[in-house]
Amino acid sequence: MLNLKLPTDPRWVNIAEMNIEDILVDHAYCEQKAASSCISMIVNFHDFEKVVEELTPVVAEEWGHFERVMDQIKKRGYKFSKPRKDEYVIKLSQFIRKGGSRNQQLTEHLMMNALIEARSCERFKLLSKHIQDEELKGFYYELMVSEAGHYVNFLDLARYYGDQKQVESRWQEWLDYEANVISKLELRSDRMH
Repeated sequence: MLNLKLPTDPRWVNIAEMNIEDILVDHAYCEQKAASSCISMIVNFHDFEKVVEELTPVVAEEWGHFERVMDQIKKRGYKFSKPRKDEYVIKLSQFIRKGGSRNQQLTEHLMMNALIEARSCERFKLLSKHIQDEELKGFYYELMVSEAGHYVNFLDLARYYGDQKQVESRWQEWLDYEANVISKLELRSDRMH
């Protein structure tokens, strides 16, 4: 369903579990950035009715996820620390085509967000299947289902506002690019991506 070209290195989940405090803190920031990204699209593309309609509830869901991750951090006695540089998102944003019509600009942002949701979904699935903490297993399973829905929302919106053939072609380019990014990123214990 996610169509990612390169799966996450299987060692990541073990490294993540050993550093779950760092993963939870980074995850909280990922949820905050996801909500902020949707807000930006709503503001920048306010005249695209379907964007406003469909992304408004996503903002609420992503912020709800942020609150739930913060609860997990607090419950475990961890500290919410400063954000870390997100190399994954930085690299993906470098692939956004500049210029073109507003529809093309929108579809670029939607596809980037779809990819981030897909990778998050894949990693949440790994956590839900392989970590020992039963509560976090269930937590990550629930979030995996939600992120999969967001992934579909973003792609459906891109297909709605973009030329079908161009969107499908560009989506394949995004998938190839993302696989290349993942292959070159260092496997880190303090990052969700």
